[in-house]
Amino acid sequence: MIRVLIERHIADDLAEHYEKAARNTLQVATQAHGFISGESLKNSFDPNHRVVMATFRTIQDWQRWFSSEERKQIMEAIMPMLETEEKITILEH
Repeated sequence: MIRVLIERHIADDLAEHYEKAARNTLQVATQAHGFISGESLKNSFDPNHRVVMATFRTIQDWQRWFSSEERKQIMEAIMPMLETEEKITILEH
């Protein structure tokens, strides 16, 4: 089992749009092969810093989701809202 930490910095005044897109992303990801769980969080001291924690069965399952057409389409909607590129860290026990 792996955890995927995705950090994003959204542009000012786009929080509402980002929240909707992030919920949609997690909803679609739940159908991905090997997806176990996920949550979207925001930094208590920086409301534009967002973190997604996702759990996948294997790194291969994550890589399959990461390169899927579904995620690419979702990211097309999210990317314009970001101030910087998302940072992805894969963690394992």
